[in-house]
Amino acid sequence: MTEAIAFLQPNAAILARRKEIIADLAELVPAERLVHEPVELVPFETDGFLAYRRRPLAVVLPETTAQVAAVMKYCHRYGIPVVPRGAGTSLSGGAIPQEDAVVLGLSAMSRILDIDYANRCATVQAGVTNLSISDAVGVDGFFYAPDPSSQLACTIGGNIAMNSGGAHCLKYGVTTNNLLGVKMVLVDGTVIELGGKALDAAGYDLLGLVCGSEGQLGIVTEATVRLLAKPEGARPVLFGFDSAEAAGSCVADVIGAGIVPVAIEFMDKPAIGICEAFAKAGYPLDVEALLIIEVEGSEAEMDAMLADICDIARKHGVKTVRESQSATEAALIWKGRKSAFGATGRIADYICMDGTVPLSQLADVLRKTSEITDRYGLRVANVFHAGDGNMHPLILYNINDPEDAARAEAAGMEILKLCVDAGGCLTGEHGVGIEKRDLMRHQYAEADLAQQMAARAAFDPTWILNPSKVFPLEGRG
Repeated sequence: MTEAIAFLQPNAAILARRKEIIADLAELVPAERLVHEPVELVPFETDGFLAYRRRPLAVVLPETTAQVAAVMKYCHRYGIPVVPRGAGTSLSGGAIPQEDAVVLGLSAMSRILDIDYANRCATVQAGVTNLSISDAVGVDGFFYAPDPSSQLACTIGGNIAMNSGGAHCLKYGVTTNNLLGVKMVLVDGTVIELGGKALDAAGYDLLGLVCGSEGQLGIVTEATVRLLAKPEGARPVLFGFDSAEAAGSCVADVIGAGIVPVAIEFMDKPAIGICEAFAKAGYPLDVEALLIIEVEGSEAEMDAMLADICDIARKHGVKTVRESQSATEAALIWKGRKSAFGATGRIADYICMDGTVPLSQLADVLRKTSEITDRYGLRVANVFHAGDGNMHPLILYNINDPEDAARAEAAGMEILKLCVDAGGCLTGEHGVGIEKRDLMRHQYAEADLAQQMAARAAFDPTWILNPSKVFPLEGRG
C-alpha cells in the first residue's frame, strides 16, 4: 500500500554528512549513549503506532540535562531535526523519526530527584515511569493521579508531551492539572525553568503551553508534579447493560446529576470478551456493554454515591450490578481494563483512536462508530474513559494485508471526523502526532491553525523539533 500519511522529505545534505554528525555527537555524550549502527536503530524506527516506521540518522540517550543541552545546541547550529522520545508508547506516531533526524531518547534520565511532602510534590527526571512515582510515595499514603493504561512503561516526559490522562482523570484531571513545573531545554540548547513548587507561577502560563505541545517547543528533562493523599477507601463496581446506547446514556445522566465518581470506564461486548479472556476479572459476558464506575471516600460516602448511581442505572435498564468484595477483586477489575490494549493485541492488529465527544452525544457516536466499521467490513472493540467522553475505539485489522490496513485507516479518519462534527475534538490524550495531523483542518479554521503555528515557531523558528508532527505539512513558514 502507498502510505497515506506523508513525511517531510529528508535533507540530502544532512544525510551526506551522517558519519561526520555521528563523530561530532560522540564528542558530546559517552560512547554507550550513542546508537548509530543500522541494526541497533531498528527498535527506534517506530512507536506504538506500528503502521509507520522510519530509521533515524542516530539515537542519543543522554543522562543529564547538560548532555541534552549540548546535543540540542549542536543540532540547532547545523539544522538537524530532533525527535524527542520517552518510552515509545505513543499511539499517534508522536515518536516516529525521519531519516535525517537525531532521536533524543530520555529513558536513561530515570531518577526521582526529590519528594517533598510538605509541599505535596515530587521532582523527577523525564524518563521516570508514571507508575514509579506512586510506587515511591504509596507507603507514605500519597499517589500521583494521572494513570494512563501504559503507566507501567510510559514516562513523565511523554505524559507531558501528550498531556496524558487515564481512567481516574474524571476526578483528578489529566497531566496539566497535576504538573507544577518543568526544566526544559530550548531548541538552541538554552535551559529554562517554568513553574515550580508553588501552586501558581507568576507571568504567562507557559507551562500550560508546554504541556501537550508534543515535543515541539523544547525538551523537558525534569518535572515537578503534584502528589495527592490516598483516599480513605475506593470501590469499583461493574454495571452491565443490554446495549451500548443504554450505557452511554447512563453515563451522561450520572454526570448530569452532578455526581463525580473517581472513574467511569466503558467496554462494549467485544472488549469485554477480550479483556475477560486475558485477566479473568469476573466481567459479565452476557451483556452488550459494561461500565466500571469507581467511587471513593468513607464507607458511608461510597454507599450513598453508589445508591444514587444505581438509581440512575436502573432507569436505563441495567442488567447486572456487581461490587468488588475485596482488594484483590478490585485489582482484577482494573487489571482487565488496564490490559485492554495489550489483550487486544493478542488477537489482532489494531488502530486505537482517541476522539473526544460531549457526553450528550456519546450514545449516538457509539452507534455511528459501529455503522462506520461495519461499512468497511471491520470489527471494532470500544473501551474508553466514558466520564469525560474520551473514546478509544480499537479498529481490528491485519497489518500484513495492505487493503485491510487502508480500510482501517480510512475508517479511523471517519470516526475522528464524526467526533469533531458531534462537538468534540480529535484527541483527548494520545496527541495528534502524524495520525491526526491531516485532520487538523477539519477541526480548526485556517486562522486558528496559523495562530497555533506562530506560537510553535516562536520557540522553534526553523521547525527542527519533531517536524513532521501535529500541523499540516503545507503552509509552514
